[in-house]
Amino acid sequence: MSEKTVGVAISGNRADEVLAGIERAEELGIHAAWMTTGGARLDSLTVFAAAAGRTRRIKLGTSIVPTYPRHPLVMVQQVQVIAHLAPGRFRLGIGPSHRPSMEAMGMDFHSPLGHLREYVQILKALLQQGKVDFSGTYYQAHDTIFEPVDVPVMASALRRGSFELCGAEADGAISWICPGEYLRDEGLPALKAGAGKAGRPVPPLIAHAPVCVHTNADEVRAGVRAQIMNPRLPFYQRMLRSAGFPEARDGTWSDAMIDAVVFWGDEDRVSERLKDLFSFGATEVLVSPISAGADSKASIDRTMRLLGQVAQTVS
Repeated sequence: MSEKTVGVAISGNRADEVLAGIERAEELGIHAAWMTTGGARLDSLTVFAAAAGRTRRIKLGTSIVPTYPRHPLVMVQQVQVIAHLAPGRFRLGIGPSHRPSMEAMGMDFHSPLGHLREYVQILKALLQQGKVDFSGTYYQAHDTIFEPVDVPVMASALRRGSFELCGAEADGAISWICPGEYLRDEGLPALKAGAGKAGRPVPPLIAHAPVCVHTNADEVRAGVRAQIMNPRLPFYQRMLRSAGFPEARDGTWSDAMIDAVVFWGDEDRVSERLKDLFSFGATEVLVSPISAGADSKASIDRTMRLLGQVAQTVS
């Protein structure tokens, strides 16, 4: 596969629905299928274990699995299964999630970057070297597995500190709703700085963006406001304000924010903006399809078809 990768986030309320979406992505020639885990929704690791036997080529990845609810050794238990069933195709993306989400579950959400650093170190040691002997501030882990597995460990990144952490420790950084110019001017320099301080190569940047192949601006913006709630969360508000949108402090989408973050328009316009992310330095573009208009299924299908086309042009 080319260094340039086109991936898509697959979602659904039933496991069979998500599995069908992953199979459809593979049929269209999309390079990678990703899935998010959160709250009481379907567990992405379990779904990907099932998807491993129903697909042959498509890469599988989590974007992301929250760390606080699972000890790193529990994560390793699950990841080994997918690695054995889909060798060389699975990528693990993890992150601390957000204070409101974690505290609603009764978790003590503090020092998220410190937790994440230790979590990544434990996962990489155990998954990639086969053993870990770690006593940290937040985690203890002393164990071995039968054999190392080929699984990159990636992490979520929004602000400079998390990009630097990914540069120093992780096998990739996964953004979400970051404007392309912010990734170019803030995210990538921080990723490179972290890697430089650690004396290691710069890991890949997976640029996760909402996409809607639709030309009616009002319908696109209505779809975004109904389907993406992230600006309500402080981490995202701070990132968007740093990206030049002071109105993000209100916790709602402005038209300008949507136009900067969401790739929408006809096929030519969306293709151009997707390819811009590669020119900005992203290794992979991870797309979350957004539906617009009266026919949600047709809207999503239009976006999926375009992603398949773009995947072939960048390969």
